[in-house]
Amino acid sequence: MNHSDTLELSLQLLRQPSVTPVDHDCQKIMAERLEKVGFKIENMRFDDVDNLWARRGTEHPVFCFAGHTDVVPTGHLDAWNSDPFLPSIRDGKLYGRGSADMKTALAAMVVASERFVAKHPDHKGSIAFLITSDEEGPSINGTVKVVETLEARNEKMTWCLVGEPSSTNTLGDIIKNGRRGSLNAVLTVHGKQGHVAYPHLAQNPIHLASKAINDLCETVWDHGNEYFPATSFQISNIQAGTGATNVVPGTLKVTFNFRYSTEVTADELKQRVLAILDKYNLSYDINWTLSGLPFLTPVGELVNAATTAIKNVVNVDAELSTSGGTSDGRFIAPTGAQVLELGVLNATIHQINEHVNVDDLDPLAEIYEQILIELLALK
Repeated sequence: MNHSDTLELSLQLLRQPSVTPVDHDCQKIMAERLEKVGFKIENMRFDDVDNLWARRGTEHPVFCFAGHTDVVPTGHLDAWNSDPFLPSIRDGKLYGRGSADMKTALAAMVVASERFVAKHPDHKGSIAFLITSDEEGPSINGTVKVVETLEARNEKMTWCLVGEPSSTNTLGDIIKNGRRGSLNAVLTVHGKQGHVAYPHLAQNPIHLASKAINDLCETVWDHGNEYFPATSFQISNIQAGTGATNVVPGTLKVTFNFRYSTEVTADELKQRVLAILDKYNLSYDINWTLSGLPFLTPVGELVNAATTAIKNVVNVDAELSTSGGTSDGRFIAPTGAQVLELGVLNATIHQINEHVNVDDLDPLAEIYEQILIELLALK
């Protein structure tokens, strides 16, 4: 079959086994293309993480494409129908690790920028790329560090499009214009280990904590708003016991997460959790980790440009959503930039036999190009 520019670059990137935090020359491949059309290339390596900041132009406004070259591990190779790092096309679908999340979007960004610059060499403002190899990992030395560097020199983004796979049923049907906050906790409830036959000489932390855990599960934290669903509380792990059937455990460890809306703050959630635990006079320790603050880009220049482009290219009326997990947009939004996520279908991300529809690649590049035209073309 004839390979389009977007598909050809996608295949090139997919052949790189860039399991987080390894970039494996993906950024080099992108940078070489971008440099040819006038982008100034800046490589930012922090610890074991490669990051790319590329910019064409020096003026404002600044439109930034953001994304990641790292992918999650493949899982058992024998479960794949083809080598995850030797991309293959079958029945109109492109298979390979990172095909949906998110190397095809990276390819579409580069091709869109090349085409836009060729048609509009004297465009307004600047086009930029912020690419990391630390999105699927701990996200410590990636986008957050690049943003810190840019902020320190007062280099601001006006608009940022993150190429995460946002679409659900058809390309462009969903735009993520925000994300919920993510607050994690590890709760350790202390009891007293003993023999199950002598419970009066022991204190079972599972029994002691059960009512508090039930209260946490039953609590309505908020009702959400027009942009965000209600805050959710989910327990992901519970650990207790020695493995023996005749020993009362001495401690209970409960790991849980809040995905929370803008109706509450992380501090408010913490205070309410502590109040519930204290109500039952538990002896406990709790360690909190804030993975990301919620952010929201209301309808405005960026959202309007994206919805217009989607309508013009694929004739889809896009819906705005804040569902799903976190993304690196959480590090960019606090700088004041308008941020949204727009990419291919997310049905197979992180799965065995991850794939994307080949017929979505060229339209995605065209959507990206149309967004650039809406925001940066001289009119």
